[in-house]
Amino acid sequence: VQLQASGGGLVQAGGSLRLSCVASGRTFSRSIMGWFRQAPGKEREYVAGITWNAGSSYYADSVKGRFTVSRDNAKNTVYLQMNSLKPEDTAVYYCAADPRLINWPAPDYAYWGQGTQVTVSS
Repeated sequence: VQLQASGGGLVQAGGSLRLSCVASGRTFSRSIMGWFRQAPGKEREYVAGITWNAGSSYYADSVKGRFTVSRDNAKNTVYLQMNSLKPEDTAVYYCAADPRLINWPAPDYAYWGQGTQVTVSS
């Protein structure tokens, strides 16, 4: 599985962005998908996850109520809609996939995409 994330950019506090992650490979539709972020000098944070059939989702407390994860298996794409952005959301965001369908909501993600930078100005 190869993952390509996009959609990052510069936005003012209170604004919105939608990140996309397109996956190659036939296992996407049967994979748990996740979004992580890492800010300079901080540990990587697991932000959101979604099961293969979108039946369940996970959110970190820091983004709950503001971010929404979704997926379109026909397009091999997972999305992260980010609303009410705050300066502390500034980070490089990564998507990840795990086809083993175990240890939900925190699988040991096997595949990672390159990051996309999100910068929120105050």
